[in-house]
Amino acid sequence: MSIRLTALAAALMLAGSVHAAGPIKVGFVSTLSGPGAGLGVDIRDGFNLGMQHLGGKLGGLPAEVLIADDQQNPDVAKQATDRFLKRDKVDFMTGIVFSNIMLAVGPAVFQNQTFYISANAGPSQYAGEQCNPFFFNVAWQNDNLHEAVGKVVQDKGFKNVMIVTPNYPGGKDAVSGFKRFYKGKTEEMYTKLGQLDYAAELAQIRAAKPDALFFFLPGGMGINFVKQFVAAGLSRDTQLFAPGFSADEDVIKAVGEPMMGMFNSSHWAHDMDNAENKRFVADFQKAYGRLPSLYASQGYDAALMIDAAVRDVKGNVADKKALQKALEAKRFKSVRGEFKFNSNHYPVQNYYLRAIGKDAQGRVTNKTMGTIFTNHADAYAAQCKMK
Repeated sequence: MSIRLTALAAALMLAGSVHAAGPIKVGFVSTLSGPGAGLGVDIRDGFNLGMQHLGGKLGGLPAEVLIADDQQNPDVAKQATDRFLKRDKVDFMTGIVFSNIMLAVGPAVFQNQTFYISANAGPSQYAGEQCNPFFFNVAWQNDNLHEAVGKVVQDKGFKNVMIVTPNYPGGKDAVSGFKRFYKGKTEEMYTKLGQLDYAAELAQIRAAKPDALFFFLPGGMGINFVKQFVAAGLSRDTQLFAPGFSADEDVIKAVGEPMMGMFNSSHWAHDMDNAENKRFVADFQKAYGRLPSLYASQGYDAALMIDAAVRDVKGNVADKKALQKALEAKRFKSVRGEFKFNSNHYPVQNYYLRAIGKDAQGRVTNKTMGTIFTNHADAYAAQCKMK
């Protein structure tokens, strides 16, 4: 009798450990080449630092991170995603920078019932009517940082604003967000995604003579635009505003002093005073020799979020309902401080005003100036009917 019980107990123990037998696999697809590469590299480096802090494990279990470059091409991203889902059978996906690419790969990920933890892309579609239980955004909804800038520009009393943004889903969300809180006169200018020469646009700006200009041009686009804008002498008469990701440390490093005097919005800053952020910023600088950007902070948080959820379900990632509840619970300490997930799996969080100037070490960098929004939710959550 005792032999039978022992055998049964051993079988039950074996069955309970099946889900934890292999490594937790993460498929990381991001833009690692081309004009937007700096954004994907920062997300990757932030995620990798998170993995280092976790001892290379997720939820205490061995982990494997599979990395692919989407080349800022939806078709390439879909191929890499299909490979990770079907051949490698990953447990989580993350890494995508651009919303058009996220919208392209989302259906396959959701159909496979694999959880996608977005460390950047936050399209309005997935916040609203196309929300999905398998999609979580650990960064922000596309409109949010633009909404925050719109409020600042409105509060500062600017009457005539030019908006410059790429013609793709993220750019359109930027315009919607900005105009949701800015009620003055605007003129909108749409560029090609990946465009690097702005001679024609600068001529139009000079002719229009706006008193403020709001631009959202990710990666190398923003770097080139600011350089050309200042070189053309337009910064003398027009105040520049941007969301944080167009005025972050990667852009500042590439542009330098011409960035000084710009205002931008962010949900995170390297000078935020909490223990998790101080450790993250210090260790990121040691590991990579540069200040982290908000993209890096989001990659780091994505790793910590996955770790906490896997730990919550004790490695049983096959239990999708339990894993969803664990992700919704957000049992990790973010480098940005407190935030929570809304019913559509997008953050409810604070947004801050930052200004670019020189710090005590003489570095051109961002300094947090104050809070724009407290516990701010996106405008699409009411349209989400999560199934």
